[in-house]
Amino acid sequence: MNILLGIDLGGTKIEGIAINAGCMNLQEICRLRIQTESELGYQHILQRLKEMAHMLAQKTGTKPSIIGLGHPGSEDPQTKTLKNSNTLCLNGQSLLQDLESALGIQVAAANDANCFALAESRFGAGRGAQIVFGVIMGTGVGGGIVVDGKVISGAQGIAGEWGHNVLDERGPRCYCGKSGCVETILSGPALERFYAARTGAQVPLKVIAEHAAKHTDDAAVETIERLCCYFGRAIAAVVNILDPDRIILGGGVSNIDALYPRAGVEAEKYVFNNRFQNNIVRHELGDSAGVIGAALLCEAQHGAAISAPSKR
Repeated sequence: MNILLGIDLGGTKIEGIAINAGCMNLQEICRLRIQTESELGYQHILQRLKEMAHMLAQKTGTKPSIIGLGHPGSEDPQTKTLKNSNTLCLNGQSLLQDLESALGIQVAAANDANCFALAESRFGAGRGAQIVFGVIMGTGVGGGIVVDGKVISGAQGIAGEWGHNVLDERGPRCYCGKSGCVETILSGPALERFYAARTGAQVPLKVIAEHAAKHTDDAAVETIERLCCYFGRAIAAVVNILDPDRIILGGGVSNIDALYPRAGVEAEKYVFNNRFQNNIVRHELGDSAGVIGAALLCEAQHGAAISAPSKR
């Protein structure tokens, strides 16, 4: 049995998984979670990642030679340090090299959105597709590109980062320094803020979507209508450049039913074609996709021999 180990580093939790890579279908061996405790700083996060790696090895009875890591932000190919992470203490740090030194093994790392796209392309809604664009719309907005089963990171490590394309220059200020980024308009918090500006009420996005579906709240209808229109415009820019076979939506915003198939109708207005043929579909692996993709990085980046049973 070929065992792949993966870790997904989030702002609040660290998730670990072991899967059997020798199966055509996904076979999960174990899954573990611990708190990130990111408020305690970079060195503490590094220690927590080391703890998770050891927990996975102990749980599976393996002595891994490599482990996969999904992280927020991206690695700068020149400096080998992390950038664009919303877990701010990670920025400017050599996370990959530091973790390899701490563990004494190889680490295959990628942006969490790339991990999402990789997992969905292999075991989820992207099976059989040549080009997959994985979209995460939750607290933030990100994207990942997988072509022929391989993650595309780009020359600057920012491939797929459509969340920071400017969608409306008159829009809100983004933490990246620009105004009106896709993330400032289509993220969950952005949609909740738009609704609050109309009503003065702080309401969770899930409730806003429910009210919009029932047509009992004009502000809710306006919020979801705005989401669909702006999403279509934003994703059309991706389609005109990448033309993916499948666009897979993940994150909390992806659970809004109104996006399907409305997103394609709106995108068709802006694509450089007389029709819209790029399937926009909901994720199949849910919140598990990121950590599954992290495990698959081992196989995708470093070949098949990943983990061997420890000698007893």
